[in-house]
Amino acid sequence: MPSNDKPTHTFSDIDGQFRRKPSAFRSFISADPNSPFPAEKDRYALYIHRGCPWAHRTNLVRSLKGLEDIIQLIVLDDSRLSGDGKGWCFSGKPGFEKDPLYGFTHLSELYKKAEPEYEGRFLVPALWDKKKETIVSNESSEIIRMFYTEFDALLPEHLRESTKGEAGLFPSHLRSDIEAMNEWVYATINNGVYKTGFATSQDAYNDHLYPLFASLDRLEEHLSQPSHQPYLFGVHITEADIRLYTTIVRFDVAYFTLFKCNLKMIRYEYPKLDAWLRRLYWDESERTNGGAFKNTTFFDEYRIGYANALKTPVVPAGPVPNILPL
Repeated sequence: MPSNDKPTHTFSDIDGQFRRKPSAFRSFISADPNSPFPAEKDRYALYIHRGCPWAHRTNLVRSLKGLEDIIQLIVLDDSRLSGDGKGWCFSGKPGFEKDPLYGFTHLSELYKKAEPEYEGRFLVPALWDKKKETIVSNESSEIIRMFYTEFDALLPEHLRESTKGEAGLFPSHLRSDIEAMNEWVYATINNGVYKTGFATSQDAYNDHLYPLFASLDRLEEHLSQPSHQPYLFGVHITEADIRLYTTIVRFDVAYFTLFKCNLKMIRYEYPKLDAWLRRLYWDESERTNGGAFKNTTFFDEYRIGYANALKTPVVPAGPVPNILPL
């Protein structure tokens, strides 16, 4: 049996609780050409791992806003699969890349290039400035706002946030409501699944499991209101939908099984939430820029990645299908 004086993996503190560390790089790209980090084509590179929900947010907005030809995407592998224990790596395996900028083998080298004395965790997403050779930001919530607000001048008119008004991702009349939802969804759902799944004591597990499902119940009730359909705040997709999607799309295939978030499944016990999820995933219309949600979702990587994080050799096969049809 594992010792009682230390966690069984590297993510929890000695009391069994998972505590997320704050992001270390918090600069901001601006539409102002005189800013330290101006919005320019081909200047920035986004480093992600497809299994990470925080990185998924940024890749999703990059796709939704049509920034693929403006911001380079570099997809990392998980070196834990090869046993070297050095974190995100450039494996060059199918679906993953060799580092195209510096020939690095691990993301840690990129962090050290940006800040030689850096001693924090080497996180994705990481937004890199190729001109200044530094990390602009590794905070996903801020990167997504940069992507959908600061690059308008480089986009065709139909993709510009400034032309969408009330149909935008963060419309002025909904900002306080979106911010309020973001706060409790982050604390109890986005981060709550991690606090539950990485708990290494029964008390820590219980502390977060029940608030997680109370918040899922709250979302189900929210989506039952006519003014909150088909999306969280009505007829238009907002930032709140994006931030919630990357957790809920992983729920049944990874968090229910591997993270023991297993009081209820989304597909069976939360019909409104499941319909919301399926509507986003299967939409390949202009609303999602041709399928941004589906095209940035990789179910097998979620199963493998979380099994690997928990150091279990068994990867769950189900549920089947990964997501129900419309």
